Amino acid sequence: MGSCLTVGPNEALVVSGGCSGSDQKTYVVGGWAWAWCFLSDTKRITLEIMTLQPKCESVETAEGVAITVTGVAQVKVMTDQDLLAIACEQFLGKSVMEIKAVVLQTLEGHLRSILGTLTVEQIYQDRDQFAQLVREVAAPDVGRMGIEILSFTIKDVYDRLDYLSSLGKTAFGSLSETVI
Repeated sequence: MGSCLTVGPNEALVVSGGCSGSDQKTYVVGGWAWAWCFLSDTKRITLEIMTLQPKCESVETAEGVAITVTGVAQVKVMTDQDLLAIACEQFLGKSVMEIKAVVLQTLEGHLRSILGTLTVEQIYQDRDQFAQLVREVAAPDVGRMGIEILSFTIKDVYDRLDYLSSLGKTAFGSLSETVI
């Protein structure tokens, strides 16, 4: 006896075991699979987009200025069969919150390391370039987990010592001197 299991396009079904006792696993996205009662093991993993909000507080830049950076990342489990197998190996049986926590820690680690190599001006004035750099550096690591970074943006950059606001005042002062 067995049953026919279906899965929508927003999740993957993993069927392992069966009558032959093999270690072979079947990965199904948006389809169906047959599972034998008491012989097959079935689990599901989400393929939906997960929103993460990495935040690095009081990280020193290349100039030694401590700043806080927050971002927004959209990630998801990859559906290519080989990469889906890797993601299932890493995350099958884990909740969405647990998956998000692992990826968030990885993104925050890369964000923190990149912040230490740039100046405050580079980070603040060219956020798109900074976000692209974080995405390029983090993508291979999360890719080895079967996760894809769909987008990454910098939401906010600030410091507690008003270094960024003094940069704006200095720039404004220079501009008004040249006008006068």
